[in-house]
Amino acid sequence: MSEAVPAVQIGRRLSLPTTLFYGFGSVAFGVKDNGFSYFLLIFYNQVMGLPAKTVGLAIMIALFVDAFLDPIVGQLSDNTRSRWGRRHPFMYAAGIPVAVSFLLLWSPPAGLSQQGLFFYLIATAILIRSFITCYEIPSSALAAELTTEYDGRTKLLSYRYLFGWIGGLIMYFAALKVFLAPDATHKVGQLNPEGYAHYGLAAAGLMLLAIVVSALGTHNQIPFLREAPHRKLSIPTLAKEMVGTLSHGSFLRILAASLFSAMAGGLALSINLYFSTFFWELSSSQIAIFTFASLTAAIFAFAFAPRFSKWFGKKRSAMTLLILGVLIACTPITLRLLGLFPANGSSLLFPLLFVQGVVSTGCTITANILTSSMIADVVEDSELRTGRRSEGLFFAASAFVAKSVTGIGIFTSAMLLAAAKFPQHAKPGEVDPAVIARLGLVYVPTLIGLYVLSVIFMNGYRITRESHAESVRKLAAAADLQAEGEPAAAQSKLS
Repeated sequence: MSEAVPAVQIGRRLSLPTTLFYGFGSVAFGVKDNGFSYFLLIFYNQVMGLPAKTVGLAIMIALFVDAFLDPIVGQLSDNTRSRWGRRHPFMYAAGIPVAVSFLLLWSPPAGLSQQGLFFYLIATAILIRSFITCYEIPSSALAAELTTEYDGRTKLLSYRYLFGWIGGLIMYFAALKVFLAPDATHKVGQLNPEGYAHYGLAAAGLMLLAIVVSALGTHNQIPFLREAPHRKLSIPTLAKEMVGTLSHGSFLRILAASLFSAMAGGLALSINLYFSTFFWELSSSQIAIFTFASLTAAIFAFAFAPRFSKWFGKKRSAMTLLILGVLIACTPITLRLLGLFPANGSSLLFPLLFVQGVVSTGCTITANILTSSMIADVVEDSELRTGRRSEGLFFAASAFVAKSVTGIGIFTSAMLLAAAKFPQHAKPGEVDPAVIARLGLVYVPTLIGLYVLSVIFMNGYRITRESHAESVRKLAAAADLQAEGEPAAAQSKLS
């Protein structure tokens, strides 16, 4: 190993303000992700008139661009040297472009043809995804740098997920109650085209605020973070290191598990408004109240993810919670298809769906927090094997998975809508019951299948509390030897 081993700080406690500032930054990603998941498909399909398959294709094209961009940003972030460290230059630079590109997404020019609208959606989706990548990857990578503690990382990421959900849900509630309210010409508020531009403006402002506040609030941590080593880099070297780092066995397994659970989560989120509007025939006000179900679920996950990490370990807890979450999520639809669930308009319908939403969403959010923490734990194990600190690269892959929630989820939703032969410009209560039934019949097995695949891959993850502690100990010992001028002995510690 040619470069010095950077100091390994064990057990450094973060202040509450630093933790809050770090977590608050995920509001930006939460707002973007919520908008893509809940509103993008129905806006471009039912409001703007693009076929669902076309919308899904546009988002998938943007996702493929992400697949190449994310690891590049991660690698650049890992190797950037500046007086503001490795991560903060990217975070500061991303704020305004993120806000402007998100605003453009919800304000397509009037008079575009379907082809023009298709290419406009592709262009703006690529822009917002690219700029949010330049913020989210360096910001996420800070979690593995701010603390090396096994349970401390779960706690830190719990704050990140909590703020992400709060930010997204605030805009979701505001959209349904304020911007997408019914008017004289639009009886169904979520089909009101004028509200989406106002929603985009408000959401863009909140995203900019979150990015700037988080970057400024964590700026004082820069002296405690790792510095990129002094070395000459070439594109072939960077590419070789990328392949070597990302070929880590446990990482590949948790990445595959995360990808399938993200696909399932994205499917559930992006088709949720269709089920709420057409399957259950809920009003926009009732749908808005589901915000509090998701908020309750996020608070549950925030409180219990660190506890599950301590009590049962991350892998076992995540696998169990994913299975419970999908079974509970599919129960109301399955019972309705069997004729065993309260009819639409029943006084029991909304309370039952609310409780189901709290429990199933709480399970999946908790599992996602634990999975992110498992990815963070790969960093030290990989450093022992490669001699490189690659938080940005690992969290780039994690960020790609998170964004696949919307990309692959919207594409899958579009395919399910096409398979069910769901009509465009549909009206609640006027859709053929056979179409509604087909939607449920194709959705339930697809969702269950995706989560089953996630659990199968997750079972191959091999890093435990004990092995992680041993990795941190070896890295600290190697750093001490390096500081004492014994590079050969330090190298042997890392082998």
